[in-house]
Parts: sequence; C-alpha cells; structure tokens
Amino acid sequence: MAFSDTPTLSHDLVRLEPLALAHHDDLCEAVSVGELWRAWYTSIPAPHAMEQEIERRLSLQFEGLMAPWAVVSAATGKAIGMTTYMNLDESNRRLEIGSTWLGREAHGTGINPAAKLLLLTRAFDELGCVAVEFRTHWHNHQSRAAIARLGAKQDGVLRSHMLLPDGSRRDTVVFSILDHEWPAARKGLLGRLVTRG
Repeated sequence: MAFSDTPTLSHDLVRLEPLALAHHDDLCEAVSVGELWRAWYTSIPAPHAMEQEIERRLSLQFEGLMAPWAVVSAATGKAIGMTTYMNLDESNRRLEIGSTWLGREAHGTGINPAAKLLLLTRAFDELGCVAVEFRTHWHNHQSRAAIARLGAKQDGVLRSHMLLPDGSRRDTVVFSILDHEWPAARKGLLGRLVTRG
C-alpha cells in the first residue's frame, strides 16, 4: 500500500474520492462562492486555473509525491474542495495533510473534521505513520485554529519559509500529531462529530 494511493474514503458527511478532471466544474462552482482564491495568505486555485491545478496534483501523484482527493459532500454528491497527502516520506513513516480547501458553504458543517478523521485514520491505522504534519501560513488564523482543534500540537514556525507569487514571504506554522497522540485526537474528532448529530 503506497502513501500516494487514493482509495475512496467515506463518512456519513463526506466522501473523499480520487481527484479527477471530472470534478472540475463542481470545484469551480465551490471556489467561486466568496471568491476564496483571492485570500492573500492561502493558495486556492481560481476557477480559470482549476484544470491546471487538478493536472498538477495528478502529475505529482503519478510521480509518487502526492495523494490528491476531491472532497465530496455526501448530501449533494458534489465536489466542494480538495485535499492531499503531501511531503510523503514512506521510509520515515511521515506525511503532511495539506493543500486543502473547502468551498465557503461547507465551512462549519462538520465536513472538515469528518474529512480529517478519514485522512488521519488511513495515515495512522492503515499506513502506519508515526507522525502526520499540518502546515499553514502564519497569518491564516482560521486554519491555525482548525488545525489545533484536530488535536495537533504546534512544532514551530519556519520563518521566511516560502516566497509567494506576489513577492511576499510566508512564515509557515508547523503542527503535528504523533502516533501515540492519535487515540486522543480521534476521540476528540468523534466527539465533535457526535455533537453535530
């Protein structure tokens, strides 16, 4: 079982499907609500760049460097976002969950914690990871808070870690969940999802 494999993962709220060009139109619709791609502190594809981004992620998967999924609402059957395993390090049993975005209408619906439950369960229980990382822009406070709610702990900040297309520098906040922390993190996620019912 390779880290770059993308089996379909299912929960009552969400289904993670292997990313495909067939998801293009749904993803363009999802990203257009509120023009999410305009947020300066994150990298979300604009509708006109969606096909290129799908192809980029699939190319990285072909090279064994990424596992890309479409995030699909179980209620509507429509793709509402994207997520990946990236920075795959099979020899050290580590990976990062990242390059994730959800359409604005999915925010606060339980879809994000349900998707993370699926991804973390696969990483720890099926792939045998010892650590799963999350990284985000220092200024993306919404993302930082969401990562902390998963039970991840902040490892540190990589200062001036990336040069962004507009010439600004990104300070990257690094979080992780370790294998021995996963049982508690799983209980926290399950508890959040139960209280939604």
